[in-house]
Amino acid sequence: MDVKCRRLEGKVAVVTASTQGIGLAIAERLGLEGAAVVISSRKQKNVDEAVEGLRAKGITVVGAVCHVSNAEQRKHLVDTAVKIRYLGDAILNRSALYSGISARARCWFARLLPVKLELDSGRFHCNCLKHVQVYFSEANPQNFGHIDIVVSNAAANPSVDSILEMKESVLDKLWDINVKASILLLQDAAPHLRKGSSVILISSIAGYNPDAALTMYGVTKTALFGLTKALATEMGPNTRVNCIAPGFVPTRFAGFLTTNETIQLLPIWDNIMTNITVEKREGTIFTLHME
Repeated sequence: MDVKCRRLEGKVAVVTASTQGIGLAIAERLGLEGAAVVISSRKQKNVDEAVEGLRAKGITVVGAVCHVSNAEQRKHLVDTAVKIRYLGDAILNRSALYSGISARARCWFARLLPVKLELDSGRFHCNCLKHVQVYFSEANPQNFGHIDIVVSNAAANPSVDSILEMKESVLDKLWDINVKASILLLQDAAPHLRKGSSVILISSIAGYNPDAALTMYGVTKTALFGLTKALATEMGPNTRVNCIAPGFVPTRFAGFLTTNETIQLLPIWDNIMTNITVEKREGTIFTLHME
């Protein structure tokens, strides 16, 4: 797709669950409009494949393995975004940097000169990166790493049981991934969000119409509406907080509906599909990408 708008040049975006489906489409659009994008998935293979595909389209992107319910991996995801910014600023401003740091720092920075070529291809040396962070922040504190956009897209629907039949472990997983993980991710990211930043929570039309097979999933998506309002009050005016509630898009995540014959044989199947679509038809990644 030919995207001529580059309104996100110089911005850093973090998108969770972004190696397939809606998350990947969001990451691609952000990247095509100029943002440096940090994508994530639970599996390294998915991360590597998505990064390769996005770079082939000229997008500046790196990836990190992140299960959003894992505190250490969430922190690593945020740190990855911040460190990329440190390294990028240090290389782009190395002439100014030299004038304000010690000889030892210059020595470390000289070792990083070859890394510029590797940064262009999305790779970097973490052992050298640590020293750039320390010395660069001392020389020019206003150029600390930062994050401009956070898109919380990760979700789970591990069961199609009714609410009254759902196991406690399943209830816990739904709340942990669909609601609590967004809060914890933003707690990690908040110190790095600068003025004018944006947070986007991905809910679902099921948050408005939690029909059969989507009942508890829909309840967690309804909770995101309230969370959006609360965070908008708490984080504004420096950070905007918004929520998107897509209709049904037949992605791999939605396979539990499109490939489950038991659900499709339910008498209310037609009502389910009607209630989880906006224009009485399935959405597509291309449609989402164009919005």
